[in-house]
Order: sequence, then C-alpha cells, then structure tokens
Amino acid sequence: MVLTAYFMVLPFIWTVVAAKLLILPCNEHMFDSNVANCLSEFNRSMEARDNRDSCPWPDVKGIYNQLKTCVDDWAKESWCTGHGFLVDNIFLEVHQTYFHQCGQIQDPPLFTLIMLIAPVIIATLLMPILCVHLTTYDKEMPSTTGL
Repeated sequence: MVLTAYFMVLPFIWTVVAAKLLILPCNEHMFDSNVANCLSEFNRSMEARDNRDSCPWPDVKGIYNQLKTCVDDWAKESWCTGHGFLVDNIFLEVHQTYFHQCGQIQDPPLFTLIMLIAPVIIATLLMPILCVHLTTYDKEMPSTTGL
C-alpha cells in the first residue's frame, strides 16, 4: 500500500525537480536592451502623430499592439515572462506619457443630451393624458344592449 502510494507520487516529484532545473533565470540586461529598441520605435511613431492635447488611442492601436508584441516576445526570449513587474513598468510609463488624457470623462454635447432626455420628459407629460383617455373611454360609449 505504501509502496503503491510512493510510485504514484514519484512522477510528480520528478516533474517538479526537473522543472526547477530546466527554468533559466531572467536575463534583465537582455530584456532591457532589446525592449529599449521597441520603445524607441514606438516613441518615434507617437511623436510623429503629435497628439499631446487629446487621447490618441483609436489612431495608435496598431502601433501599441506592435509594441506589446515586441515586449512580450523579448520577455519570452529573455526568460522574463514570469517577472510581470518588468513588463508592467514599461507599459505604465507608456500610459503615463501618451495616454494620460484618455481616462478623463467628457460630457457629451448638449444636443446629444437633449435628444436622450427629451423622449423621457415627453412620455412623462403625455402619460396622464393617455390614462384619462383610457379610463373615460368606456363611459362615453353608448350601450348597445338597450336597443
């Protein structure tokens, strides 16, 4: 019984030991130097667009995805995939630099607000008239049973 349990657990122990031996440590120098190239290309593309006073997001989605792919590829290549703080710090800086205007909520134009609110107000004002019409309709109709 004990021997059977030992043989059942043994493959799991070997898997854990083998995984620890095969995983290479993160090469931060390789990651940083290659991601710097990705960032410089992204920065050049962003500066060419010159969207300092508004949110550039819809226009630069493709460039941003290229940066994400580049950073993710170098994280895998340098064995830094599990070290999320490295990738997170890069994108945090990118967002603080280029996308800081995107989080600000702006009110819609006045015409849009009026078009959204007007039907509700009109329906509220017309509801009592409709209710009076529906409740008094039967009283005005002549009875057909008295013929």
